[in-house]
Amino acid sequence: MRNNRSSQTNRLITVVILLAVTLVVLLGLLIYQGKLDPNITANSPTPSSDTSPSPTTSTIPEPTVEPTPTPEPTPPPEITDPAQLVLDISKLPSYVSRTTVSEGTYQKKFSNGGVITYSVYQNDKKVDYEPDYILAFPRAKAYTGQEGVTTFRGNNFRDSAAYGTRDLKEKKLEIIWEQETGAISAHNSYWPGSGWTGQPIIINWPKETVNIMNVNEEFKNKDLTEVIYPILDGNIYFLDLETGKPTRDKIKLGYSVKGTGMVDPRGYPLFYTGMGLNENNGKYTDFKYRIYSLLDQKEIFSIMGKDALSYRGSWGAFDSSGILSKETDTLINVGENGLIYKTKLNTKYDEANGTLSISPEVTKFQYKSSYNNPGADYGIENSPAIYRNLMYTVDNGGTLLCLDINKLEPVWMYDVGDDTDSTIVIEEEEDGVFIYTANEVDKRCANGKASKADCNIRKFNALTGELVWQRDYTCYYRSGINGGVLGTPLLGKDDIADRIIFPVCFTGSQMDGKLVALDKKTGEEIWVRELEYYSWSSPVDIKGDDGKTYALLCGYDGFMRLFDPMTGEDLDKVSLGVNIESSPSVYNDIAVVGSYAKKIFGVRIK
Repeated sequence: MRNNRSSQTNRLITVVILLAVTLVVLLGLLIYQGKLDPNITANSPTPSSDTSPSPTTSTIPEPTVEPTPTPEPTPPPEITDPAQLVLDISKLPSYVSRTTVSEGTYQKKFSNGGVITYSVYQNDKKVDYEPDYILAFPRAKAYTGQEGVTTFRGNNFRDSAAYGTRDLKEKKLEIIWEQETGAISAHNSYWPGSGWTGQPIIINWPKETVNIMNVNEEFKNKDLTEVIYPILDGNIYFLDLETGKPTRDKIKLGYSVKGTGMVDPRGYPLFYTGMGLNENNGKYTDFKYRIYSLLDQKEIFSIMGKDALSYRGSWGAFDSSGILSKETDTLINVGENGLIYKTKLNTKYDEANGTLSISPEVTKFQYKSSYNNPGADYGIENSPAIYRNLMYTVDNGGTLLCLDINKLEPVWMYDVGDDTDSTIVIEEEEDGVFIYTANEVDKRCANGKASKADCNIRKFNALTGELVWQRDYTCYYRSGINGGVLGTPLLGKDDIADRIIFPVCFTGSQMDGKLVALDKKTGEEIWVRELEYYSWSSPVDIKGDDGKTYALLCGYDGFMRLFDPMTGEDLDKVSLGVNIESSPSVYNDIAVVGSYAKKIFGVRIK
């Protein structure tokens, strides 16, 4: 019996040992697989003196799974086909049908009381106009594929005069070059340097185009960004953006250009410009709107400003900057003779052989407005803004006209009350399409009628003509140098998308002014900056590489200012001598503008 007990005891010990070994192996396996904390032991059931929890560790780390990035949505391609862009004006809320006054003459009476009588001429013969092709413009970003600023305020929406990128670390301005210019005496006045609107054109030419143009030899086979600048001294200057050196001889037009030229948005070597005065020191010539071939700088076509169809008489200046539909080869421009021009150019350009020709077919739109007086009221100095097939402009009499540029048929009109030289700006928003415009203090005060009047800044629904809001500023009258708004406004985008910024002249005297930022939705003031000296120049927005928007403003005191459009406060300023009526253009980090100092300046934005 003792032996049996001993045998049973030995077997029990063996089983216990096997269980213990099995338990140890199992614990080790769990620890190895990371499923048990090695700091937990059977002999230490109570916490150690360190009461902070011990992190769980594992011998084999779990693989890190990178999250799948969400791809940025690819924006749909811009629609550029005129057939897809054209609006049927008969379906717009503002549309009224026309009535026939006589053969080829029509009339529309609008619900706001305005009446317009109009005719269309081809080969100077009145016609019942029917377009033989569809004309409609794309959105602003698709106006041109060229690098640069190719027309006044850059495109058909007239919303930008800056191209490219810039790193504004120092937030400083520095003059990097100057080009001497001249002056003209005409119409009992002196016209030095560059004046209103006077925005330079800047284009980066394809190398193949540079090689067939008559640029100086040192610029052949180079990446040439050229400044093209017609100004008051009667010359068209061609300068290298980086150095200010002449890239070729200037064109000696001989008569002042007050407005802004245009280079072909297709990158073709074609340049378009009007003229503002037809006298030079007692010598007179005919007013013309000219087209130059930049292969050899020769004039290849012109539109005469003095026209028997004009209600203005003999005055035929062209201050407006043209706009060109690259899809249809069609030029749109307007004149101080009160006519609107739609010209099919029939361009033939062979870059390989270095040949270029045009065979223009000019169609003219003539109108009378019930808002205008006879004579000088019929003239347009601002540049036409175009949304699809709807063109917007305001004449010297205060008639704001929305014209279907495809059918040459008025869509709606509005009496803004006074001459308007400031160019209309278009904005397409989520809730609609809108235009912004502002008049000046001129005919309401001329001939002793009054010493001051309200400058009216307005926002309209672009499709219906409905007034969205109006903001008024009382401005003093000064004969020959008008008060109110002469510059084209800065339309806020991106980080300043809630505002639009206008310079307003003569708000406290015949010399000072204001710079005002208005809320786009309501017209309420966001900020107002008092200016000791007025500005006719158009402020320019520039985007920094830091994502922030900055802005430039030039003025009568001769300063170019870099300012913060969030607050209106200056970041820096640089003197360009005397009065700067002209509006700057910006390419990357270089701004170009001329002044009454008889100089053109290249200014680095640092």
